[in-house]
Amino acid sequence: MSGFTDADVPSQEGRTFIVTGANTGLGFESAKVLAARGARVLLACRGKAKAEEAMARIRAGVSGADLAFLPLDLADLASVRAAAELAEREARIDVLLNNAGVMTPPLTLTKQGFELQFGVNHLGTFALTGLLLPKLAETPGSRVVITSSIAHKSGRIDFDNLDGSKGYHRGRFYYQSKLANLLHMFELDRRLRAAGSPVAALACHPGVASTDLARYIPGGGLAFSLIGMILNTAAQGAWPALQAATDRSAASGSYWGPQGFREMRGRSGPAERMPQALDPDVARRLWEVSIDLTGVDPGLPPA
Repeated sequence: MSGFTDADVPSQEGRTFIVTGANTGLGFESAKVLAARGARVLLACRGKAKAEEAMARIRAGVSGADLAFLPLDLADLASVRAAAELAEREARIDVLLNNAGVMTPPLTLTKQGFELQFGVNHLGTFALTGLLLPKLAETPGSRVVITSSIAHKSGRIDFDNLDGSKGYHRGRFYYQSKLANLLHMFELDRRLRAAGSPVAALACHPGVASTDLARYIPGGGLAFSLIGMILNTAAQGAWPALQAATDRSAASGSYWGPQGFREMRGRSGPAERMPQALDPDVARRLWEVSIDLTGVDPGLPPA
């Protein structure tokens, strides 16, 4: 079967990656492969202990792995700003791999009062990306990768109820956040290209993979462990992210995911995007709303 796997990741010697949520699941698997290919990897995670445990696991299999902990809580914009300031001290940043996310929690608010899924999956990612664009632009060939989901296909952006105060449904708010990820990427790509920026914007999704995202679903842990045997393991689910981050033929504005049954499993390749993810009017509105809510303006005029 054709398609991209971890075996296709070329040498990353001399390159620096930030991987959000790298202490577990897809982020951990991505960080491990990148480190094995010679990259310097910043594991952007909430907790130092879990990040250090993840780094120890990677170093156990990758001798001389160049790893560092980057404190980051996407549910707190102050933490996002602090993480960006620390990351800017790096000699270079080649790829920001936005992987961290939450799925279907009970109604919960972020530090700034945003609904958790929209706040973490989209707004935190939007803010971190916007803050790091100038640093990324210093390195030719740099990339921003945003992780979406096949769940975006069921998503709609409810601009009148982004905080869930007018009703909350775990699944619908997850779908909304994953659609927001794709709208963000396509709008970012349009604006970067119009500005003549050297930074590329790409997106990916893991299909259905065995990760701890299912912790809020009753019985989800067992279900997702079985998924790893039938569909994708976490390592396999990381293949689209690795393709988006490292495949030299992957162009800005491209979207990558599994090529198997209904994009749920298998090797990585071009992924299907729904019409609502390509709506420039909705994307432009979401961009402006995101600036208002986060206070972070990426400084890119409309395409």
